[in-house]
Amino acid sequence: MVTIGKYFGDYPALTCATNGDKVFIHTPHKLSESCRPQSANVGGDVSLLNINQKVSSICAGNLNPSLDYDVLMVGTDTNLIAYDIAQNMDLFYRETPDGANAITFGTLGSFQDQLAIVGGNCSIQGFDCEGNDQFWTVTGDNVRSLALVDFDKDGHKELIVGSEDFDIRVFREDEIIAEMTETETITCLHPIDECKFGYALGNGTIGVYERASRSWRIKSKSHAVSIHSFDLNNDGVPELITGWSNGKIDVRNESSGEVIFRDNFNSSVAGIVQGAYTQPGNDQLICCSVEGEVRGYNSLTPQKGQTLMDINVEQEMIRELTQKKQTLLMELKNYQDNLSQSQKPLTEEFDKPGSLIPVNTQVETELSVQPETQESPAHVLLTISTNNDTIIRAVTIFAEGIFDGESHVIHPNANRLSSSLKMPLILPKDTPVDAHVKVLVGYKNCVHYHVFEINRFVPRFSMYILCSQLPVPEPEGYVKFTINDRVQRVCIWINQNFLLKELLQAGNNLHLSFMSMRNQTPLLFKMDQFKQVIIQTDDLDVAGNIVQSLATYLKIEDLNVAAHFPEELKSLNALIEKVDGLNSMRQTLTAGIADHSNLIRSMVVRAEDTRLIGDIKAMKQGYTELYHLNQDLLRDYNIRCNNHTELVSCLKQVNLVIQKASRLRVGKYKTQVVTACRAAIKNNNISALVKIITTGAS
Repeated sequence: MVTIGKYFGDYPALTCATNGDKVFIHTPHKLSESCRPQSANVGGDVSLLNINQKVSSICAGNLNPSLDYDVLMVGTDTNLIAYDIAQNMDLFYRETPDGANAITFGTLGSFQDQLAIVGGNCSIQGFDCEGNDQFWTVTGDNVRSLALVDFDKDGHKELIVGSEDFDIRVFREDEIIAEMTETETITCLHPIDECKFGYALGNGTIGVYERASRSWRIKSKSHAVSIHSFDLNNDGVPELITGWSNGKIDVRNESSGEVIFRDNFNSSVAGIVQGAYTQPGNDQLICCSVEGEVRGYNSLTPQKGQTLMDINVEQEMIRELTQKKQTLLMELKNYQDNLSQSQKPLTEEFDKPGSLIPVNTQVETELSVQPETQESPAHVLLTISTNNDTIIRAVTIFAEGIFDGESHVIHPNANRLSSSLKMPLILPKDTPVDAHVKVLVGYKNCVHYHVFEINRFVPRFSMYILCSQLPVPEPEGYVKFTINDRVQRVCIWINQNFLLKELLQAGNNLHLSFMSMRNQTPLLFKMDQFKQVIIQTDDLDVAGNIVQSLATYLKIEDLNVAAHFPEELKSLNALIEKVDGLNSMRQTLTAGIADHSNLIRSMVVRAEDTRLIGDIKAMKQGYTELYHLNQDLLRDYNIRCNNHTELVSCLKQVNLVIQKASRLRVGKYKTQVVTACRAAIKNNNISALVKIITTGAS
């Protein structure tokens, strides 16, 4: 891990975490006794900090505006340390039971103070310069990356959060204002310009979002270790810089993704930062490898450095034009082959005119819900067919989050070719999917095939089948609220988000019964003439998804609900009791370990005294007791480690329940639930927690 900070005034120092639980600070300037750079120093000065815990994240920033230098934040699995490098002292030391997987600095929303924002195990915290907890909220899974961006151009920065559940969430303070679903864990986020930010996924994908719409993305066989934004070509617009696990560094145009510069390390990139490292007043791009190699890059100027970029751009242009030439030549050859085939006389054996298909050939798609059978699990069936006797030779489907990769190819056996083809789709989550389908159409004797491209939208709640005849048991859990919209608009939302055999017609009220094909649980949707909506399900997550989707469609800004989920609340009570027990055990074990450590310290002194005076018998006895005591200490420590692992797992589940409960509400009520739940947990007030989740009251 790599960061850079101005710990000594205007002179940045490179800061890196090592595999040996250490953090080193390097500056290329010679430092005086007052820690102020005086002059250039060959080799520079290196300071080493022993953290004695596995470092999970580091970040440097100006946490206290009254100071003219930065502080270093070091996160571990259990603690957060704010360290003043210049004064060689801790500013504060906080326990973070949820861990510190990612750290960023800045002002968030209407908060006036600079905050160190820490992402951990399903939770996000913001600390001020004194270590006070100013901000707290929950998110869907473990946080892997954070960035501050003015997402909605209102002059205040929003927090972009990437987590392990493949979602990018945008927080305006503690309110989620946007969610984007990706195909893998979001490992890196970085602001680029205004409302643009870059992202990287665990499967090697990088790209750029402008607000909630993706501008572009590319995928590599390697995975991106670090991303950054820097104006390398000096055109006034920052580029996206990416460091890869194979040692490659590429610079891409932020609007198109086109590569404009490349370089390579001999080992994986560790991090990319920027600062006036060797040239005061002139920011440089600094790239570090895992083996300790550091390279700096200056922005191009008209007088210096232009040649390298020009050569690179020229080579890229030649490569692209050559590729276009090959594509056009291949296309021309295909047309010539088709023409020669079409001019051949028709025979019984060769009864179709070459590769030419009828002009009116069309490819049609249809989606249907298929329940579970002995031969196959429940799925959404995509049927692709042509409108004549042409056959489908192959189909390629590009879709996010459905397949193991991002695409799936169907290539039927030559003996089973027909004008229709069926493809089962299993949707793991309730998210809408935009499937891009490429269909190869022709005749059996064709050498070349025509490619039809189709976009098919798979609705969000496609994995629910409408039960119109069979009685469905009513779940105990429900969500109840009132809206100001007509039944007709709700019917339109249902038609767009569920797969129905026939479009739903609006009446005075609604009473629909669905069955989830994932776990065979019922879902009931009711709406009466008084505009009261009741969603009956025992799954808190499903209820939240439906409320959020309906509120987005109807453009509801604030919505509170009455909720009743007895099974979820019972599980939450058990979790909180378990957390209390684990915390008590942890305190007992910590006290026991401290007593053992003090006793061992005194016994070592006594044993050494007996050795010095030559009392061998007493010395042997002392070291034997010391050995057994040390074994007890190791056993207690292992128990404490297991206790901590279990505690972190329980806290994650508690945070997830709070997040699910907040998704039942919209706007200010959503924020209110998160804040009130946290206060109730801090005060160990279980009855208040249950009331908050049920009614949404603070």
